[in-house]
Amino acid sequence: MPAEPSLGSRDRREIVRFYLIDHRTPLGKAIDIALLVLNVVFVALFVAETYALPAALRATLWQLEVGIAVVFLVEYLLRLYGAANRFEEVLNPYTLIDLIAILPTFFVLLIPGATIVNIGFLRVLRVLRALRFYRFTQDAEFFFGTISDNALRALKLLLTVLVLFFVSAGLFYSAERAANPAIATFGDAFYYIVVALSTVGFGDITPVTAAGRWITVAAILLGIIVLPWQASKIVREWSRRDKVDVTCPNCGLSSHDRDASHCKSCGHVIYQHDDSSE
Repeated sequence: MPAEPSLGSRDRREIVRFYLIDHRTPLGKAIDIALLVLNVVFVALFVAETYALPAALRATLWQLEVGIAVVFLVEYLLRLYGAANRFEEVLNPYTLIDLIAILPTFFVLLIPGATIVNIGFLRVLRVLRALRFYRFTQDAEFFFGTISDNALRALKLLLTVLVLFFVSAGLFYSAERAANPAIATFGDAFYYIVVALSTVGFGDITPVTAAGRWITVAAILLGIIVLPWQASKIVREWSRRDKVDVTCPNCGLSSHDRDASHCKSCGHVIYQHDDSSE
C-alpha cells in the first residue's frame, strides 16, 4: 500500500486515486465503510420495492435510491478522474458494473414517463447491483485489517453463492412476476431459486414463461460449474499448506513435502533439507 499522499507532493488525481483504494487511513476507511453500507441499502431497495408498500413509503424509497445513485455516479466519475489510465479504467469490469448498477435509476429520471415497472430491461439491470460487492474483494486488505489468501477465497466463494442466488432470483422475478401468480415478491423468487439450485424441487412453484425456464436452467448450470470451481481453489490451497514450491529439475514436478530430499515422482535428488531448528 503506497504512503498517504500530501497536497504538497501529489496532484489532485493521485490523491483521489489513493483514497479510493486506501484501507488504512481514517478517511480511506470511512470511504470504504460508507460505500459498503450504501451498496447494501442500494440492493435492499430493489428487494423492498417488489413488495406492496404505501405510496408515501415508496416515494421515500425512490428518493433514497436517487440519492445513493448520485453518490455512486460521483464515485464513478472520481475513479475515472483519478485513474492512471482512464481508458483501462472505463473497460475495467468492476467499473462497468458500477455504471450498469446506476443506469436504471437515471433512465427513469431522464426519460419522461418511464418507470422501472414498465421498462423490463431496467428491472434486469437493477438486479446486477449485487455484483458491486465484488469490488470489495479485489485484494485481501479491508478497512478492518488484512485477511489471509484462503480467507479471501472463502469470502469470494460465499459472495459468489449469494450473488448467484440473488441475481438468479431477480431475473426470475422479472420474467415471471406478470405471468406467474406464485411469484408476487422477490422473496417468492428467491425461495424458488434456492429450492431449484439445491435440487430439492418441491414443485410448489414452477416457471410458466420460457424466460423463467431458461433462467432456471442457466442458474443450475452456473451453480454446477462456478461453485465447484471456486471451492476447488480453496481445497487446493489447503492441500498445499504443508508443501513447498520446489521444482524437480529432472521431471518438473513441483510442490514437494517439506522434508523431501528426493522427487516423489522420479526419485531425482532435489537438495531440499529440513530446517533442524523447526
